[in-house]
Amino acid sequence: MVKGARWLKPLARTGYFARGMVYTIIGLFALLAAIGSGENKDTKGALETLLGQPFGTVLIALLIIGLVSYAVWRLFQSVMDPDEHGTKPTGLAVRAGLLASAFTYTLLAFYALSLIAFSGSGGEGGGQSPAQYIAGFIGSRPVSLGLAAIFAGVAIAHWVKAVKRKYADHLRASEEVMAYVHPISIAGLTARGAVFAILSVMLVFRGLTADDASGTPGIKEAMEFIQGLPFGAILLAAMGAGVIMFAAYSFAEAIWREINIEDA
Repeated sequence: MVKGARWLKPLARTGYFARGMVYTIIGLFALLAAIGSGENKDTKGALETLLGQPFGTVLIALLIIGLVSYAVWRLFQSVMDPDEHGTKPTGLAVRAGLLASAFTYTLLAFYALSLIAFSGSGGEGGGQSPAQYIAGFIGSRPVSLGLAAIFAGVAIAHWVKAVKRKYADHLRASEEVMAYVHPISIAGLTARGAVFAILSVMLVFRGLTADDASGTPGIKEAMEFIQGLPFGAILLAAMGAGVIMFAAYSFAEAIWREINIEDA
């Protein structure tokens, strides 16, 4: 075992719980938008919604702890390989994805921190807060097209994980519990994979057609795309429910996932 690394176990579980909280908000707003009483949210919008609630600053502060915890765990997974993905091409690809996840959630935690730090500064002064800077970070065509390829791979990985039930390899729960976890996990991973697939297509389109590929789409834009399709309200409601299932899957990981640091 990595000496002194026992603290990673509660850190990882805190991180999975924080991820579940973010996707719960996104899924709920997608359902509300489908029935016409709300608007779509992405991960940044979810944080802004939390900030607007009573004790919102405290909630965001707690969520920052969870997001940082999740980023640290993802970094540990990538570097130390506790789940034994190995050094073959497929294993290295998975570990690269874990590293990208660590980077993404670090940025999201920084975004949340900047929301607290700049929440009372208003919009005057003409300058950008770190939150605004991060929100508009991705603008170049090569980055957009590169992200499109990555998102396509992430989508496929989610679907394979759902179909082959690979998620179950790391869950240590009874058969009675897994009877409920299986449909939740399959629905959640399939839905999140669909979101990444839509984002990949949108990134390709914007990267090839936009002058500067600005306004890189996020989860909110993916949901709005679904909403604009025939029977969009029904599809959006289904996607919102699927995203909530992914949140539930995250909560299941927070409780039952094997946090294997002993052999790292």
